[in-house]
Amino acid sequence: MNILLVQPPTGHMLRTHLPKSVESESGVLPPLGLMYAASLVDKKHRVEILDCEAERLGEAAISERIRAAAPRIVGVTATTFTIIDALLVARAAKQVSRDILVVLGGAHCDIYPAETLALPDVDFLVLGEGERPFAKLAEAVERGGSFDFPGLAYKKDGAPVINPPDAPIEDLDSLPAPDRNAIPRAKYASLLSPGKLITTMFTSRGCPFNCSFCYRHTGCRFRARSAASVVDEMAACARDGYEEIFLIDDTFTVDRARVLAVCAELRRRGLTIAWDARAHINTLDPELIQAMAKAGCMRLHIGVEAGTEEVLATLGKKIQLARIRETFKFTRSIGMETLAYFMIGSPGETKEQILKTVDFAVELDPDYAQFSITTPFPATGLYSAGLRQGFFKTDYWKEFAANPAPGFSPPYWTKELPEDELLRLLNFAHRKFYWRAKYILRSLAKTRSLTELWKKARAGAGILLPSTPD
Repeated sequence: MNILLVQPPTGHMLRTHLPKSVESESGVLPPLGLMYAASLVDKKHRVEILDCEAERLGEAAISERIRAAAPRIVGVTATTFTIIDALLVARAAKQVSRDILVVLGGAHCDIYPAETLALPDVDFLVLGEGERPFAKLAEAVERGGSFDFPGLAYKKDGAPVINPPDAPIEDLDSLPAPDRNAIPRAKYASLLSPGKLITTMFTSRGCPFNCSFCYRHTGCRFRARSAASVVDEMAACARDGYEEIFLIDDTFTVDRARVLAVCAELRRRGLTIAWDARAHINTLDPELIQAMAKAGCMRLHIGVEAGTEEVLATLGKKIQLARIRETFKFTRSIGMETLAYFMIGSPGETKEQILKTVDFAVELDPDYAQFSITTPFPATGLYSAGLRQGFFKTDYWKEFAANPAPGFSPPYWTKELPEDELLRLLNFAHRKFYWRAKYILRSLAKTRSLTELWKKARAGAGILLPSTPD
């Protein structure tokens, strides 16, 4: 049986207000979820991955590729941001043949299963951690078996049947390595590491922190792979020619002892591949950061979010500014890069506090800073609070899920400041951070080629203009 797994295009993706130049040059990362799904399906099936984003495919080209693959099942990644494009793929599949079974999976399906299953051209949803349910579905389709098992939703005589999500996978070491041979690996790149052959990995699932703006697709209970399992896969990536690995765990550094064990195993084997990781400030200390650096970690992605402890508390970030300062100072001292994330326009936040956040970003001086406007996403504490307080008059995310039409723009939290003011402050934040002689000279010193310089210049052109807040 032929199976086609599709990463949808992003032509109708719900956008945040990053500068368009940054969005267009930021690159594309491999679709790790699809690669895992491909690896778990029985090898008697022929599985292909079609990454429409990486290959920049339009609707006509997508239809041609579906027709050429002649699949019985088309599985499509569906996040709330990409649901419109996921449905475009579903429609294209059904236009090729009504006999093709369309399966959607992803966080959007978990949050809004009934609404998503009711949409045209959708036959099945995989819920929760989808690798095992999708593999079971493939067997059920081939053998004519029952669809009544955890992690699957489907239509029976036109009526929805929504089974409970599959239980979280406890033994993550038991998962086979993702199928990296199924993707066009030369198509993937990152503005942070230009010219490098990159890939993605996960070493854990779940996040124990309770940030009000975050939806945890893999749950709050932390589960992790062993150090040996992690390093085995990193070694395989190095043998395959990959030069850098992005660890996309929600928070890689939750278990300090495990991180140290991974670092020790990397050093014991003499493995020198570069890697990035996401970390929470409260899980970092100089000894741990130093161990990670010696083991090849070249960059930490850290959610700072705000420059005042009052706003941090509102967001559920129980961190202190002093500890943030110490962490960034230490990473700079040992030459480890940092990418810091900041939010403006959070509940209760004033313009003066936003300006303090911008000043704090400049003070920390990370290698990269990304500012965004606080946006209440579905199934987050922030969105629930807005509904509960009556600030949002309708459950607009649920309405969008039932009718995902182009043109929808996610509303910001505008209780304190209007949208136009937030947009001006967002532009000011990016420009104040990046329009500094110190920053520009440092970036130029790290630029290794004319191509890299051109990409950085294009990305920077949208933000490197002097500006002041009104």
